[in-house]
Amino acid sequence: MKELENSDNTSLYYTGDSAFAPVPMHIGSPPIKPIDKGLIKANAYEAMRHHANQQVGMLRKQAELLMEQVREIEKRVDISRQIYESDIRFVPEVGNTYYLYEHNGMHKLSMIGPNEWGRSKKFDNYIATVKLLADKTWDVIDSVAIKNA
Repeated sequence: MKELENSDNTSLYYTGDSAFAPVPMHIGSPPIKPIDKGLIKANAYEAMRHHANQQVGMLRKQAELLMEQVREIEKRVDISRQIYESDIRFVPEVGNTYYLYEHNGMHKLSMIGPNEWGRSKKFDNYIATVKLLADKTWDVIDSVAIKNA
């Protein structure tokens, strides 16, 4: 049988070792199935999309956590503003707990907690329980604003 040649003088038939042939050379050879490139691309795209969705989900959770921290800081700043604008008739000491109330449209800081007034309630609305920190900022321990958020 005469071997055909291409224009560049290469054989159109495989002439090497049958173990490395690109097609089955005898009946005992394993079947060679064509590669479905569309399926490979579709599987790769689906895996990439799944991985990207996982990353986006994780970033959303991180963003939600950051936004929750922003809201907490904003509430803390608002309560601190209310404290500094309030009527304070004593010098707050670092480490002590105080209570912020509203009475007749004005804020007042007190050493007496909402459950300690007995029958004579002195203020209209309880706003927050706060603690003065060493850096002169206020730690909001409990707040109606935080509960309602």
